[in-house]
Amino acid sequence: MTDWPRHRAPFTRVSGDRNRVVARTRIGPVGFDDPMDVVAWSPPHRCRLEKRGRVVRGWAEIEVASAAGGGAVVVWRESLRVLGVPGVADPLVAWVGRRVFGRQVDVLLAGPRRP
Repeated sequence: MTDWPRHRAPFTRVSGDRNRVVARTRIGPVGFDDPMDVVAWSPPHRCRLEKRGRVVRGWAEIEVASAAGGGAVVVWRESLRVLGVPGVADPLVAWVGRRVFGRQVDVLLAGPRRP
């Protein structure tokens, strides 16, 4: 879950280490960085990020636990505020986040891409 370069969303690339992560989103000539500080790091079970960008603020937390019968359960929680988006749009922002990050978890759990 913390293999940052494998995190990919449309128009977004992620880089980072155990201290800082930056998601760079770009559509044509318009783009912004979403810098995040890693404020809790307990591999392989928990990582908490504080979003400190000019466009996106909030936090994200990833937890991994053993599942009964083998495998793992991944819980990704996130709270975002997007600059210029009124609070009334929070349900829409949350819905988009669930779709994007749910897909991201599926991609990461599928394992490395094969050439």
